[in-house]
Amino acid sequence: MPALPQYCPALVLNADYRPLSYFPLSLWSWQETVKAVVTDRVNVVSEYETTVCSPSFKLCLPSVISLKEYVPQMRKVAFTRFNVFLRDRFTCQYCEEEFSAQELTFDHVIPKSRGGKSKWENIVAACSPCNLRKGGRTIEESTMCPYRKPCEPNMWQLQENGRAFPPNLLHDSWGDFLYWDSELEEV
Repeated sequence: MPALPQYCPALVLNADYRPLSYFPLSLWSWQETVKAVVTDRVNVVSEYETTVCSPSFKLCLPSVISLKEYVPQMRKVAFTRFNVFLRDRFTCQYCEEEFSAQELTFDHVIPKSRGGKSKWENIVAACSPCNLRKGGRTIEESTMCPYRKPCEPNMWQLQENGRAFPPNLLHDSWGDFLYWDSELEEV
């Protein structure tokens, strides 16, 4: 049985056939995708078996599309809570345990009360127990040192980290474009 259209998002590739984003994965709804196909802004790379019809035409829903014009990637990464977690690979930088984004907080390595700033080089992902244990103390006072020294990531580093956390829904036709440069298994 073909999938219902609402469950048919399209993977969006840049003109160089790389995803616009790995995390979150660049997906468009079937409606956005159909609009882009009809207005000739994208190339259809792969299709679902599901079709949509209008009185004048029938279209197989695209599962993978590529933009006709290359969209340059942002050079500077936005300083957001989520991007801090992604930079740190959703891992508490004190106990080295992996958590979901909802379970993480962030910690000022040099506490704000001690003049620490909210910037890439002073913020790390932390689980609540570690964050509470460190409190408003310095590394020396708490004897808790981050696993990795915090630094500002570039877009490429975040994209690489995002590839390690695939979404729950992955259509078979997307694999070649998401993991085309991963190491192959010898058989």
